[in-house]
Amino acid sequence: MRRPRLVLVGNGMAGMRAIEEILDRAPDRFAITVFGAEPHGAYNRILLSPVLAGEKRFADILTHDRAWYAARGIELITGEAVVAIDRAARRVRGAAGTERGYDVLLLATGSTPLMLDLPGAGLPGVRGFRDIADVEAMLAGGARRAVVIGGGLLGLEAAHGLARRGMAVSVVHLMASLMERQLDPLSAGLLRADLVARGIEVHTAATTRAILGDDQVRAVELACGTTIPADLVVMAAGIRPAVALARAAGLACGRGITVDDALRTSDAAIFAVGECAEHRGQVFGLVAPLWEMARIAAGHIAGQETSAFAAAPPATRLKVSGIDMFSAGDFADGAGREVLTFQDRARGIHKRLVLHADRLIGAVLYGDAGDGAWYDSLITAADTIAARRDLLLFGPAMARAA
Repeated sequence: MRRPRLVLVGNGMAGMRAIEEILDRAPDRFAITVFGAEPHGAYNRILLSPVLAGEKRFADILTHDRAWYAARGIELITGEAVVAIDRAARRVRGAAGTERGYDVLLLATGSTPLMLDLPGAGLPGVRGFRDIADVEAMLAGGARRAVVIGGGLLGLEAAHGLARRGMAVSVVHLMASLMERQLDPLSAGLLRADLVARGIEVHTAATTRAILGDDQVRAVELACGTTIPADLVVMAAGIRPAVALARAAGLACGRGITVDDALRTSDAAIFAVGECAEHRGQVFGLVAPLWEMARIAAGHIAGQETSAFAAAPPATRLKVSGIDMFSAGDFADGAGREVLTFQDRARGIHKRLVLHADRLIGAVLYGDAGDGAWYDSLITAADTIAARRDLLLFGPAMARAA
């Protein structure tokens, strides 16, 4: 009997995690085809920053080489993005004309970098930071001075990597403090000081007016009139879910491709996971919810799962060598909330725990993030911490002894 055909569009981390989960559950259920726009197997995008910094090679972050697909009988089509979905015929078509029919279609089209609409944004030397091609282009141009627009997680990792390569690096950030979504102002100040100590120039509360140059980037001009010399500009000001393919096919989309609790789209034969998917009004860019999406979707596709996707509070670590930072949950001030803090300025350590109704709802650790996983588990469990409240700041060993 003919096996039903499962087609994955997007050879990235979330989609391939789902394929692995499907193979674990039902290894012989589907004939599988994977379309990837990039010319190689899947790799760990989280580790692009160490590759940029020269701490890893691309081979070190490749998670699925061609032999992996071949050993499992998976048809891998690389270097060809899918450009059309015919839902009535249940077929997809690639940019080079390759067509495949499907019984189940899994969309994992990811996201695209937000490229700011600035004068000079189209000049050579302006890059996003989303894939290995971006990394290779940044390193191939012989740049000596770089400006990173965006002081969030991705921007700071790019800045660190470029600085490790010997470039003079400036970060331009619109908000008053770095990583404002993950850090409170005090820990953001410690982070800024650590980056400056590494030779990275930081401009906060700064608006980029224009990118200057003729046939190549020469400088970045800020709204305050400051001009920063640059022959490389990296835009790391955010991402957008890649929904053009799904929207053109008539699937329901908001910011991302709208999915239900099973990660099924508005078409029952099509699922979506990863940064392209929108669940209950939320889109996701961190790895933990993407892994959970992959697990839940795989179970439903394999016909062995009835559980529902529920997003856990996000947890973040900054992948900059020598900087120890962790952030999880909701750490803002608010009515009915208590804030516990510990500071050791001499050692550059700051801890902020936010409680509500005797439950831990948020945590920021800077300078000593070794207990991050424990705090994350307390936030996720949402159990009362009343009995160990007084020792909570000092970590699991003391809290459990209470």
